[in-house]
Amino acid sequence: MRAPEMIVDRKTISIMKACELVGVSRRTIYNWIASGKVEYVRTAGGSVRIFVDTLWREPTTGASEVAAFEADR
Repeated sequence: MRAPEMIVDRKTISIMKACELVGVSRRTIYNWIASGKVEYVRTAGGSVRIFVDTLWREPTTGASEVAAFEADR
């Protein structure tokens, strides 16, 4: 008998919101995607969404900022 598969609900954000959160340009986010530093998903409409849990943050960016953003969703 197979173990039940676990579905994980991962939060995603837009490219622009990712830029705002970490203080980098869109080009930097696209470079991170290309190099595999962040994970993303392409929506049915063709938009790119970044998985928040893979988004790199500088040490000065507190977890409270990300938690506050996720609470607003």
